[in-house]
Amino acid sequence: QVHLVESGGGLVQAGGSLTLSCAASGGTFSSYALGWFRQAPGKEREFVAAISWTGGSTYYADSVKGRFTISRDNAKNTVYLQMNSLKPEDTAVYYCAACQSSRWRTEQEYDYWGQGTQVTVSS
Repeated sequence: QVHLVESGGGLVQAGGSLTLSCAASGGTFSSYALGWFRQAPGKEREFVAAISWTGGSTYYADSVKGRFTISRDNAKNTVYLQMNSLKPEDTAVYYCAACQSSRWRTEQEYDYWGQGTQVTVSS
C-alpha cells in the first residue's frame, strides 16, 4: 500500500505558476501510474493529468492541456504537477492518486489518494 502526501499549494495571481509535489512512501513507486485530480467548492472531483509507470506516457484534461505538465522522478518517489498560466477557475483542492491498473486514464481505477493541497488563483 502506498501513502501519498501533496505539497506546494498556495495563493497565486492569475497568470502565475505553481508546482505541486506528491511524495510517496510504501509500495514500489515505479509500479504505480499516478494522477492529479482536483475538486472545486460545490463541484465534483475531476481529472487533471496522469502519467504512466515509467513516465513515458502522459494524459491531460482539455482544460489544462498546454498549461500544466505532469512528471515523475522514480528515484525520489515523487510526482509533480507544474502549473503555468493559472486561471481563477483552476482554484481547487488538488489531490494526487496512484493506481496499478492498466486503465490508468480512468479515475475509478485509482486506489490510493493523498489528503490534498489547496490552490487558490486570484483574479
